[in-house]
Amino acid sequence: MIAIVDYGSGNIAAIANIYKKLKIPHVVSGDPAVLAQADRYILPGVGAFDTVMEDLTRLGIVATLNEEVIEKGKKAMGICVGMQILANASEEGVRPGLGWIPGKIRRIDESGIASAPKLPHMGWNSIETRGTQPVLDGVNLDRGFYFLHNYYFAPESDDDIIATVHYGDDLPCGVHRGTVYGFQFHPEKSHDNGMAVFKNFAEV
Repeated sequence: MIAIVDYGSGNIAAIANIYKKLKIPHVVSGDPAVLAQADRYILPGVGAFDTVMEDLTRLGIVATLNEEVIEKGKKAMGICVGMQILANASEEGVRPGLGWIPGKIRRIDESGIASAPKLPHMGWNSIETRGTQPVLDGVNLDRGFYFLHNYYFAPESDDDIIATVHYGDDLPCGVHRGTVYGFQFHPEKSHDNGMAVFKNFAEV
């Protein structure tokens, strides 16, 4: 069963509706006891880095996720800010992240962006992948995904990058280490491509 982590933010209903259409068992919860029973986790993301980490910590979710994902090896996927909190820290805030994928969240450099408005990076954008990525099977890379962000994930190791998007520069938009995945784009707003990602995550 997939647990969509409810910490009071994120496009939770949209993600739940997709899994309902796919007929894949899922639960929406912010209760650590319920989350511990799941096999996989989705960390949705809307909001600021520090606020998300504060809410997860306040609800006792961080300790549960660390135990289930890092110690027990269950799979997790972060989306947008849910991806960013996988890092150690962010230029957007002062609180530490989960640190599941070593790296830092950095603000996009506007100097290389020709079009205005420069930030946020908003709208549909094609992506490029690195290597074979089962979680992105069946995705139309040219059509890409819907983005809305000012910051991007800069992992310590390039080996953790599985997808990039071009916006002024080639920016990481997909990361993976061990059982943990993260995507900067919003699959829940990306129609068939997004549905493919959610289905693939249930199967990888």
